[in-house]
Amino acid sequence: MRARTPLVLVAILLALAGLTACGTSEPAAGAGPTAAAAASGGPITVTDLRGKQITLDKPAARVVGLEWNVIEHAVSLGVMPVGAADIKGYSAWVQSEPLDASVKDVGVRGEPSVESIAALQPDLILATDQLPEGAVAQMEQFAPVVFVPGGDAEDPVGQMRENLQLVAKLVGKEAEAQKLLADFDAKLADAKTKLAAKTGQKFVFTDGWAEGGQVSLRPYTKGSLVGGVTEQLGLVDAWPAEEGDAVYGLAQSDVEGLTRVGDVEFLYIVNDADGGDVFANELRDNAVWKSLPFVQAGKVHRIPDGMWMFGGPTSLAIYVDAVVAALA
Repeated sequence: MRARTPLVLVAILLALAGLTACGTSEPAAGAGPTAAAAASGGPITVTDLRGKQITLDKPAARVVGLEWNVIEHAVSLGVMPVGAADIKGYSAWVQSEPLDASVKDVGVRGEPSVESIAALQPDLILATDQLPEGAVAQMEQFAPVVFVPGGDAEDPVGQMRENLQLVAKLVGKEAEAQKLLADFDAKLADAKTKLAAKTGQKFVFTDGWAEGGQVSLRPYTKGSLVGGVTEQLGLVDAWPAEEGDAVYGLAQSDVEGLTRVGDVEFLYIVNDADGGDVFANELRDNAVWKSLPFVQAGKVHRIPDGMWMFGGPTSLAIYVDAVVAALA
């Protein structure tokens, strides 16, 4: 399950010098994902996560994505990448926007194959997380590289919207982005109505994995994208926001940590293709797990496989439908 962790979570634990490699954990002042086009279909200039200005002569058509969020954004806008990092993992976790068989795998996230990317002759490379400085310099010799923010715990849903709009500007699909966001807003409004009886209900959302005989959990605070969306449905995230990281709003815990949250609606996601269900398997006979109020009350809800927790409107639409199905 660790394979699907956003790689920037590692990056924020390291020194982030050398902005040409990875940017900062937060955009520099005035360096948010803003974009402007001189004319429809004409030159496009954007300022990316690094604070670097990149200009395209025209909307990109041959796109390579090096993280799953930007890949999902491109596909949802109607632009099938020519290359993508870790296609097997993407296919397991981002089922809302499947890739065509024509898309070439360019290696693992964080360490893609520069040679494979160059062979695809892209006119845009989209990245999110830390990449080797030398690799970025090599890629910029044959294609523009745009770093898109992974998230922002201060405004996770707003950052997702800005990221989608940034990718849309780069590929000339701004109208499609507005339609996706409008449809998502409508889904949120409808779901909030259906969940009206749960307004104010506390919840916890987490994933988890087993390693060395130990189960680790990763609670999503209200600063996470999932947490922010769920709060827009009228529920209240019970995990302390200050425990989440500044980019993704993710905390760390073990099963004992769940004793703090009381009688909540417990939502979790795992993946049978990537580590399996530690809550139903490894924790099944765990005394602490079985003693938790929400377990005893039957308020444990598994979100379907294939919903990317750091993606865009189409992944999140799957999540919203799952929450309504579980709680309404």
